[in-house]
Amino acid sequence: MHATASLNLSADVLVIGGGLAGTWAAVAAARQGARVVLSEKGYCGTSGVTATAGPGHWWVPPEQRQAAIDKRLASAAGLADGRWMARTLDSTWHTLPSLDRLYGFPVDDHGIKQYRALRGPEYMRSMRRLASEHGVTLLDHSPALELLRDDAGALAGARGLQRQAGRGWEVRAPAVVMATGGCAFHSLLLGSRNNTGDGYLMGVEAGAELSGMEFSAYYCIAPAGSTMTRSMVYTFGRYFDASGRELDIPQGPAFNYALARALLEGPVSCRLDRIPAAIRERLRYVQPNLMLPFDRSGIDPFRDTFPVTLHGEGTIRGVGGLRLIDDHCQTLVPGLFAAGDAASRESVTGAISGGGAVNSSWALSSGQWAGQGAALHARRQPAVRPGQRLLGSATVGLLPLGDERHASTALVEAIHNEMHPYDKNLVRSGGQLQRSLAQLDNTWDRLQQQTHARDPAAVLRWRETAAMLATARWCYSSAVQRNESRGLHQRSDAPGQSAAFDVHLRSAGIDTPWVRHDAVKSSREVPA
Repeated sequence: MHATASLNLSADVLVIGGGLAGTWAAVAAARQGARVVLSEKGYCGTSGVTATAGPGHWWVPPEQRQAAIDKRLASAAGLADGRWMARTLDSTWHTLPSLDRLYGFPVDDHGIKQYRALRGPEYMRSMRRLASEHGVTLLDHSPALELLRDDAGALAGARGLQRQAGRGWEVRAPAVVMATGGCAFHSLLLGSRNNTGDGYLMGVEAGAELSGMEFSAYYCIAPAGSTMTRSMVYTFGRYFDASGRELDIPQGPAFNYALARALLEGPVSCRLDRIPAAIRERLRYVQPNLMLPFDRSGIDPFRDTFPVTLHGEGTIRGVGGLRLIDDHCQTLVPGLFAAGDAASRESVTGAISGGGAVNSSWALSSGQWAGQGAALHARRQPAVRPGQRLLGSATVGLLPLGDERHASTALVEAIHNEMHPYDKNLVRSGGQLQRSLAQLDNTWDRLQQQTHARDPAAVLRWRETAAMLATARWCYSSAVQRNESRGLHQRSDAPGQSAAFDVHLRSAGIDTPWVRHDAVKSSREVPA
């Protein structure tokens, strides 16, 4: 498959993904004494959604945590777990101050440091430096393609491509943390281009399950023609149709649905003239890239109207991901751990989006739990021997080099056609979900007919296409099964929430996706 000889490394823990969750996982494993290698599809420190954002965190003092948990549980539609929320809050509270040396936290008028909100570029630059200080071997521009097993079937690492070097890599490790992020289906969500569901596909091929994939219908507002999906300021917006008539677009959970319905009727414009002066003055500091599209277009968003659109966020601000079975974020596969958006967030978000704050705290926390768990697992396992024969787990989309018969572009467009439109994914119905799923199944059959790729870069594109397509089928297979409306999953043909669906939907299956209903087990109380 690879153009030249591979880079071969051995480690105790391999972390796949170099975003917020991945870097915290690598640091946590190294602090346990593990030898750690981190592979990142882009450049660790600049790749991923955190690096392009102004991430807040779920930062709550201890005496206020039970109230915060109760508030989240009340809106989580019965699928969250208060114990996991408490763990996440506690981890966030103790972790962020530890970055003082590397990150310049601001102070308020009373000289008290403010840890809640961070600037994404500086945050991820600090995390790269922290990982390097802990001796983590960083493989930049090195996407993973498949997990590896030894002759006995035990997890043994992964292999992938070094895109800039034009060669393959292989890391032998008894423990792997999957921190590849979610899947936005190439929706133009800022920072999400590399998030194509790779970790979901690799995990399921190795024997893991997914959970909560039906909760994948989150969309985010942006100026039309822009990827600048920073949504906080739009809570102050006023919205107008093509004739200039002001629209009733309510804020809160119904915002995306109301805006989507308006966009289906025609163009919608926005004006941000309700933003308080104090917030306007701080916007360029808090979210420095927010104003770039307006500056480049000569638009004053506080005075002028400008067209808006919605970009799908899939499982990034959605919920679904690899199912976790213990407090160390292990999947069903012994030695395979998951963190951040690669893992299901049902335990901390339920059926609703974790937005920025909860998701960021989840990435920080689950990354550390997964890294610690991986290091402990590796300590109990024999090292993977350099000469030991290893088997790849990939089952689809990993093509040998040769003459590529068809470009993957048509297949990617087929995925977009089913996952991007508001009236297919956001405003759902059973009939439309079935029609979309049939189209995706047909696209899967077309993908399996491909036999060759031109070069290593083409191999990567095919593998990404397979991962996006598999993820789309898992999302819609679960959405068909949840015959109700709950949280992010809203069906026009089943508008109410039903007690019959007080369940977690587990899913997997490569050629034939399947879905299982599992009873909800949750806890409301903060542990002592």
